[in-house]
Amino acid sequence: MSENKNLTHNSKKSFLQNPVEHIDITSFDARKIISSMEKMSFVSRETANAANIFNEMIQDKDCTIFLTLAGSTSAAGCMNIYKDLVKYNMVDAIIATGASIVDMDFFEALGFKHYQGSQFQDDTELRKNYIDRIYDTYIDEEELQECDQKICEIADTLDPRSYTSREFIYEMGKYLKKNSKKKDSLIETAYDNNVPIFCPAFTDSSAGFGLVTHQENNPKNHITIDSIRELRELTEIKIQSKGSGLFMIGGGVPKNFVQDTVICAELLGKEVEMHKYAVQITVADSRDGACSSSTLKEASSWGKVDITKEQMVFAEATSVLPLIASDVYHKGELKKKNKLYQFMTLNLWGVLPSPLQRGISSVYANVYNKKWTKHIIKPYCKAHYSDPNYIEQFKAARTGKDTFESFQDFFTRVYKDGPKITSKYVWACEGLLCQYGLVADLPLISIKGDRRNIKAIFGKTEEDIPGAHYFSNIFSNNSGINFVK
Repeated sequence: MSENKNLTHNSKKSFLQNPVEHIDITSFDARKIISSMEKMSFVSRETANAANIFNEMIQDKDCTIFLTLAGSTSAAGCMNIYKDLVKYNMVDAIIATGASIVDMDFFEALGFKHYQGSQFQDDTELRKNYIDRIYDTYIDEEELQECDQKICEIADTLDPRSYTSREFIYEMGKYLKKNSKKKDSLIETAYDNNVPIFCPAFTDSSAGFGLVTHQENNPKNHITIDSIRELRELTEIKIQSKGSGLFMIGGGVPKNFVQDTVICAELLGKEVEMHKYAVQITVADSRDGACSSSTLKEASSWGKVDITKEQMVFAEATSVLPLIASDVYHKGELKKKNKLYQFMTLNLWGVLPSPLQRGISSVYANVYNKKWTKHIIKPYCKAHYSDPNYIEQFKAARTGKDTFESFQDFFTRVYKDGPKITSKYVWACEGLLCQYGLVADLPLISIKGDRRNIKAIFGKTEEDIPGAHYFSNIFSNNSGINFVK
């Protein structure tokens, strides 16, 4: 061991020879391993139970699944796992450290790599070669600074206003669609699948260096990151979810941020349940009183996590996460519930000629206008909305009455005290005037589990519509809507 501590190299190139290879959970089937571990003890049984709980989350059609990432597992070979969790519809939203998203995922999407190294290498020599070390993994500092500069360049192209990290990472995804050298990064995959990524400590990463440079170069006309609005956005997702589950790698800010959505919702006067399911993989010691190490049972005392379906796995994540994710993938209980709807809307309905769409809609409208359909309104509301007084805030758009004479009246309802839009910059959309807001707020619009981007809604790209314009007529009365102002 002492011989290893005297490792020496003569050049930077000699350090950066063996890239870290990211594991592919689709290439091996861990179901038999997890099944066997279920009959063992210690961390083996904990790992199997974690896999079972994760499977339960996915099978629960009402469960919104939050993935949290802290630590350096993305640099260590788990990057493809997180991408596949999004690609195969196993998570609905991501909360991560800025380093996980920017310094690691965005970094590799630009064509750079992480390299296998040694934890025993002389760090003074590494510094002389401008190489950064994460335990036994190396990063070229010069390439990392190029990553910083790309963040600055993206910021320079945006309208000078406040953005949440979710909005800025969306712009990073848009940039990668055109410019990435490594395809299928987590950011790009999340962009393609409309899965929001939140980084509550966004500036604690290469993003921070890039944004500092951006503000320095544009002292009077620059963007800012609004972490308060970010918490409100994430809380709204929790409010709109019938149930929720947490799959957490490490702890830190991402863990606490997503758990705090329950408390934030309560302070806003909303009744929400604690997170129903929770799994955390960590090596932190629970005796030090830190958030990263606090057990999920401890979190229940704060009213954040239900302890019925929870599992702490005290293990280094790269050793057990591939097994859990592979087990879930190969069991095939992926969230198929949204796939048929996406196929119908995008591949069938979306390609129909507009006259045919109007004809089909008129048939639906004719059925909905029958007098007997008014009797399905209350059962429908009971099934889709948690607020027993939900219907009281609306009136029928056709008659202006507080009562609905048919389901069509309810379906095309408006607020009794509806918003009055005076701006001339308004883009009409499907539905009735139930919600409105800035076009810039649209990336989180979700209809029946299908998160729509601006192009899917208006038929135009974001570049064609200024973010300061307003939208109206969103189908906000559908179940599953995540509307964030």
